[in-house]
Order: sequence, then structure tokens, then C-alpha cells
Amino acid sequence: MRGRDEDTGEFLSPSRSAQRRAALDVLELGEQLVGMTAAQLGRLPIPDALMPHIRDTQRITSHGARKRQVAFLAKQMRKLDDDELDAIRDAMSKDGEAARKETAAMHRIEALRDALLGDDGDDAMTELLAAHPDADRQHLRQLVRNAHEERKRNKPPRAFRELFRALKALEAHGAAAADDAAGEPLDEDGDESGHA
Repeated sequence: MRGRDEDTGEFLSPSRSAQRRAALDVLELGEQLVGMTAAQLGRLPIPDALMPHIRDTQRITSHGARKRQVAFLAKQMRKLDDDELDAIRDAMSKDGEAARKETAAMHRIEALRDALLGDDGDDAMTELLAAHPDADRQHLRQLVRNAHEERKRNKPPRAFRELFRALKALEAHGAAAADDAAGEPLDEDGDESGHA
């Protein structure tokens, strides 16, 4: 029986129907996770403690046993914080924040590649190398030259795609370095620790 607040008259906990709806939502999320490949699961922010349960459920083929195992998986998932479940749902949704960020990153890389292959390619290369001083200049310039040659000769866009992959790797390396720098603690002077 749910209690009521003496002053406001509001219920202190969610109704049984609301609890059941929440449990069924988690069960449905568990079924979706079980239906995913290992690569798809790897892209989701799934806690390490949950992965063995997902893999165990994927291995079971018997209908009744699988249904019980999915229910057990949902029980384990209900132990997680709502924030963790919301992060998994967001990463899975096509219009979620993670998908929007990934799409925006792809568009940035495509625009950078187009700028490198455009009329102002030298300026774009200078800006790129200033932003990423550890980048392999010679390799990037060679990829740009090869992409121009491919266009002239109407060849398949091999270097064009390779340039995209190289720029994507640079962006990923730059984002990882930025995350590492943001995570370093500051000493008393306000400088990053480990630096003089």
C-alpha cells in the first residue's frame, strides 16, 4: 500500500502500474540489447558487469530458457541507475545525442576533406597542421595529390576515401588528447600536474 504525504496529499512512491511499465521498458531494452551484434554492443556505454549476462542470453536458443534469461537480464538492468539506462537508450536511438554528435563529426571531416581538395587547399592544410602538429604532413599531402590525380583521370576514389579515414583518425586522436588533458588534475598553481 502506498503512503501519502500528510501535508500535500501526494503519493510517496510510484503506483504499481507505473512500476510495471518501467520494468517492461527495461525488459524491452534488454531484448534489444540481446538482439545486437558484439560490434554494436561495443559502441554502447554498457557497464562491464552487464556484458556477461547479455552474452549468456545470446547463446541460449531454447525459447523458454531464453525468455527466463532475458527476464533475469532485465532484473540485473533494473539494479543500474536511471542515468546509465538513459545513456544506453540515447546511444541506441537514431536521433539520440550520440548519433547527432557522430553525424556532426562526419560532416566536419567531409567539409575539411573538401576544403583540402578545393582551391584553397594549401590554407586548409596549414590550418589542419596547426591544429594537429603531430600529424604526418607528408602522408596527408600525398593523399591530397593522389585524390586530385584520381579526379583528373576519372579513377575510383581510393585516395579520396583514404584521406577521409586519415582525417577521421586525426580527429579521434585530437578528441582523445583533449579528453586526457581535461582529466588531468591541476596543482596549487593552477597548472596541469606533471608539467613544469
